[in-house]
Amino acid sequence: IMKLVILALFIAGAYGCGQPTYKPVASRVVGGTDVKPNSWPWQVSLQYQSGSSFYHTCGGTLIDKQWVLTAAHCIGSSRTYRVYLGNSLAISPSLLPGSYNDIALIKLSTPVTFSDKISPACLPNSGSILPHNFSLAWDASGPMAPLLIWGALLPVVDYATCTRSDWWGNLVTNLMVCAGGDGVVSSCNGDSGGPLNCQRSDGTWDVHGIVSFGSSLGCNYPKKPSVFTHVRRRKTLKSIIFPFFLLWLCLYYHWHNLDISPIIGLSILDLDCSVVDCNVTSRCDKL
Repeated sequence: IMKLVILALFIAGAYGCGQPTYKPVASRVVGGTDVKPNSWPWQVSLQYQSGSSFYHTCGGTLIDKQWVLTAAHCIGSSRTYRVYLGNSLAISPSLLPGSYNDIALIKLSTPVTFSDKISPACLPNSGSILPHNFSLAWDASGPMAPLLIWGALLPVVDYATCTRSDWWGNLVTNLMVCAGGDGVVSSCNGDSGGPLNCQRSDGTWDVHGIVSFGSSLGCNYPKKPSVFTHVRRRKTLKSIIFPFFLLWLCLYYHWHNLDISPIIGLSILDLDCSVVDCNVTSRCDKL
């Protein structure tokens, strides 16, 4: 059971992650341009309910059939949300916010069916990031309005520059990535939670960042680049997905009176699961 669940959750690569059917058009979303429809098939609009209507609040990234990556600050416990994918596909999600680093996962109520309009982005294999990346945004003018994705090429600002006192200073940590800040292109309000896309040498696309915050002085203010939570495969899976998954495993084994020794010391995708302490009282500590 354990192996089947792991495969079901984390084998997005087998479905051609980061490979859009309709190739995106590179463009130098303030300062951005309309992008070709469905050329970023993992881009998600997170929408909240107000009355009988839903309104766009944040972006997100589909990383598997049932998982969407977004920013933790986009999610409020008192609101009802849905996810918009491809051609008006709406799915009611359950929310799993991270406890820090402004990162969260949305587990969709039902798995999506991958198609030429809906497919996942890849997660990066390392912490490296290329010098130029694409930031995406939804253009939402009102409830149920047509949503047009905008895209812009953002130059990455190195950590030493972005943490200078006349830039972002100590508001930026080494778990963040800065991009833009040239006064021309930038992410903006409503872009939060959206992806910073980075193309590999083989042409596939990774999501290297999640839009976290920008300047209150303006969307393309000089020396105030957009700040992204840095996505790393190991940290994302270890910090968010696996704690919930291991908690479920622990309880499952206990409820069915199974030997829990197989999940002690479990190591998969570079995660050491010995940090989880499962015992007969069905507690999972140190998560």
